[in-house]
Amino acid sequence: MTDTPTNAPARPGRFRHLAPAARLTPLFLARHLLRLAVSLAVLVVASFAMIHLIPGDPLRQMLGPTAPKALVDARRAQLGLDDPLPVQFVHYVQHVCGGDLGTSFFSSQPVSGIIAQGLPNTLALAALATLVALAAAIPLGMWAAVRTHQGRRRAETAFTTVTGAAVAVPEYLYGLALLLVFALGAGLLPPAGLTGPASYVLPVTALAIAPTAMIARLARVETLRELGTDYMRLAHAKRLPAWRLYAVHLLPNTLTATLTMGGLLLGGLITGSVLVENVFAWPGLGQRTVEAITQKDYPVAQAMILVYGGLVLVINFLVDVLLGVLDPQSALSAPSRQEG
Repeated sequence: MTDTPTNAPARPGRFRHLAPAARLTPLFLARHLLRLAVSLAVLVVASFAMIHLIPGDPLRQMLGPTAPKALVDARRAQLGLDDPLPVQFVHYVQHVCGGDLGTSFFSSQPVSGIIAQGLPNTLALAALATLVALAAAIPLGMWAAVRTHQGRRRAETAFTTVTGAAVAVPEYLYGLALLLVFALGAGLLPPAGLTGPASYVLPVTALAIAPTAMIARLARVETLRELGTDYMRLAHAKRLPAWRLYAVHLLPNTLTATLTMGGLLLGGLITGSVLVENVFAWPGLGQRTVEAITQKDYPVAQAMILVYGGLVLVINFLVDVLLGVLDPQSALSAPSRQEG
């Protein structure tokens, strides 16, 4: 038996066995791709059913209550809405697969063009908010864990109280408060629209506050778990410098669950940005989604369901794959063969 080297603390099990690409077996990828395909199929069915389940006649809404019945019937036939439901569904799937998402009832603009204009701004907002949340939450959670481990109960109480309250407040309320204080009150930042880099500050901050609190709480729990391991006790016993102890030995082993949560929050931020975008008149998909719902512009609303739902499903799939790379021994990855 060989002794553990004395010049470095022993690494924990999950990183000692880390062999990323080799653990992602074809069965693992096929299983998750199948789940993604089934989920996307359900999403397409749900978006198609929406126009038939929501009360009201979209054509009457589009043409107005005084439009002659003959005009409504002619428009219905033109759009194929008088065909049997199975025929309509087949046509809908064909159009979606071909990239044809229809035309807005009110602006007569192709829906694919509306999405192409707003989607990059929505993705940029959500991605920046996720990066800001991760950059702020991981050191904050580690700091709280170290203070807790040292017996600093006041710091622990303050951390749990503040983060718990931060999670409870909706993003759009943060947006309204930031707008009133920093834009309309102090005049330090643009209040609305996308006019430059400064325009990102308020909406990104509004979106990032609650995720920062959630990830920080998770990072604290993960850090506390690692602080109690043998390799960290050995590192403490060797009196390593603080930066090496926490940044080199502790940080990498707390990131698996934290980064996974960050990836899942990205999907939530994309869908949750709808109200924040309306607060700041952001030129993304949020404003068009609210307009489509209030005006009963069903082609646009259907497309928004597909886009938002599809993005969340794809992000969840990528998070599963990333978790399989970072932590091959997790329940999500394919079981490894027993080594004799």
